[in-house]
Amino acid sequence: MSERREGSLEAPTRHPVDWQNPAYYDEDKLLAEMERVFDICHGCRRCVSLCQAFPTLFDLVDESDTMEIDGVDKADYWKVVDHCYLCDLCFLTKCPYVPPHEWNIDFPHLMLQAKAVHYKKQGARLRDKVLTSTDAVGKAATIPLVVQVVNGLNRTPAFRSALDKGFGVHKDARLPTFHSRTLRKRITPDSGEGAQPAGPTTGKVALFTTCYGNRNDPQSGEDLVAVLRHNGVPVTLPQKEQCCGMPKLELGDFESVARAKEVNIPELARLVDEGWDIIAPVPSCVLMFKQELPLMFPGDEQVAKVRDHIYDPFEYLMLRHKHGQLKTDFKHPLGKVAYHAACHQRVQRIGPKTREMLSLVPETEITTIERCSGHDGTYAVKSEFHQASMKIGRPVYNKVKQLQPDHYCSDCAMAGEQIANGLNDGSEPRHPISLIRQAYGI
Repeated sequence: MSERREGSLEAPTRHPVDWQNPAYYDEDKLLAEMERVFDICHGCRRCVSLCQAFPTLFDLVDESDTMEIDGVDKADYWKVVDHCYLCDLCFLTKCPYVPPHEWNIDFPHLMLQAKAVHYKKQGARLRDKVLTSTDAVGKAATIPLVVQVVNGLNRTPAFRSALDKGFGVHKDARLPTFHSRTLRKRITPDSGEGAQPAGPTTGKVALFTTCYGNRNDPQSGEDLVAVLRHNGVPVTLPQKEQCCGMPKLELGDFESVARAKEVNIPELARLVDEGWDIIAPVPSCVLMFKQELPLMFPGDEQVAKVRDHIYDPFEYLMLRHKHGQLKTDFKHPLGKVAYHAACHQRVQRIGPKTREMLSLVPETEITTIERCSGHDGTYAVKSEFHQASMKIGRPVYNKVKQLQPDHYCSDCAMAGEQIANGLNDGSEPRHPISLIRQAYGI
């Protein structure tokens, strides 16, 4: 017992994802490992409140003839897999048995392996392929004139009901708005001259706009650029970029992730070599470059180079603040702010940097909500999972209602939309970087 306790006090360790090894796709070995891990989870149950994957598992056990994992039909294991959206919170905030513990539990990456095995053997339904093809869908939906039609249909109850019944996208889920004037069209790149290094930062930023930030939420990206330039940080854009690959990763489609990597990584590595730091406005995209790609390609020097030079926006700004290179000339207070800490930002192990920066604004009161919003990529828009997603996020919505803040926000724009959906009171979320721009008065 003493050895286990000692191991559990060490920092969680991630093992590389051995996805290019044919043995990774051995379903019998996978099911045996799932049985081992599920048995440990059933005996612990600390993660029951995080998402729907664990209640699904525990209900299967409790309703079985033996009330143990050996009584659960292995065909039902996939019901647990379907509810895991790889938020990583169980691994980093709850589980006492993660590596280097001898039990070696990495629940999210076991679920990732299961998704990959399922995808390799059975593929995916058309809806899931479309929802995760963010570049193709976004490019088509943002064509002038087409964009108005798409946005209009997405707000039409009759169309949404048909989409629910015929395609599997829930009629009550908030779908993103598309913009033909994308973020990449709104930004004129800087030369990089005049950059002031501070700590590990070079003081000039290449913005990986992300598929969502580019086509669905360009205003937040524009606000980020304004804040960076207000602080003397020149901004440029990669010459080309694709989706970071996170949606395809969550589908278990590793080959598509690898293809996206072959476009993004050489370009981002080139920018790093030229002295640019990398920022992405969406936490999931930052996590993809910081964690998932390095674990998928552990020997790739370019992947490691990008990993070491990509930052969450507020991580970057607070690093600059630590070294005396952040302006605090805020002109406007923000009042009461309900700040939702996004899962994929929390698991980056950077600390509450967004809260810290918001707290620099005078006459501003920040309440942090550290619970999942329930959106989780494509999970919340799927017909079979939407109600579960709203249940997961209910503590967040209730907390915002209780606080009655002047603003509510999340680093994840999709989580903000989910909170607005849960509130259903006509209010709209603000991105934290937009609040910072408002506070600066720029």
